[in-house]
Amino acid sequence: MRAMRVNELSEDINVLRMEEVTLPPPGPGEVRLRLKACSVNFPDILMVQGKYQFRPELPFSPGMEGAGIVEALGEGVTKLKVGDRVVAGLRIGGFAEEVNASAEACRPIPGAMDFAQAAAYPAAYLTAYVALVCRGHLQKGETLLVHGSTGGVGLAAVEMGKLLGATVIATSASDEKLKIVKERGADHVINVTQGFREKVKELTDGRGADVIYDPVGGDVFDESVRCIAWNGRLLIIGFTSGRIPSVSVNMPLIKGFSVV
Repeated sequence: MRAMRVNELSEDINVLRMEEVTLPPPGPGEVRLRLKACSVNFPDILMVQGKYQFRPELPFSPGMEGAGIVEALGEGVTKLKVGDRVVAGLRIGGFAEEVNASAEACRPIPGAMDFAQAAAYPAAYLTAYVALVCRGHLQKGETLLVHGSTGGVGLAAVEMGKLLGATVIATSASDEKLKIVKERGADHVINVTQGFREKVKELTDGRGADVIYDPVGGDVFDESVRCIAWNGRLLIIGFTSGRIPSVSVNMPLIKGFSVV
């Protein structure tokens, strides 16, 4: 089968090469999938660069989630059958025509969802759900500020925030992309190249945002602590800016917010 492989770590994503590789039979508890779609996530890029917390041995194929059809069953697999349409959490291996996946990490694809939609679903929407519901306890009527709203996890948070009944403020560095976010349900959009602290305060009558969803970090995080409401929750999602920020603990004390 063909797979996109990394033979050396590099800042340049073009280090990926198409190669012919042999996939072993699925092991106990595994299934072989004929992949139809695989999403591209920020951790995939970090793995190619050698900057992710999980560092697979070289050579490897990136791709942490994919969707396809079950082609073969490993020993002990009883809940899936050949021909099933599933989406799978993979960690690595998705940039390939076939992959062996844990049966426990596979979920059936609803009939109305195509393979591309299914492959793009798990990381983005599970991240948004865990952050907003389990960690941020977002409530109906609260204000949610979503940074990096034009990326996968950001768009998912915008949509989920609206479903949960929040007023959603979305930020990005691109006016063109913010048009898409507005179409996906954001109540207000802000271009962060012009700053966002004062605009958030204006939109919230000086209160600030109740929940801030931050996959960006860096300067965006630093400014976020200045526009969060009393009893607010600042959710740490990632650091696409490249800088892991820190916060002086007097800020949560004085402003009464939590960093989650």
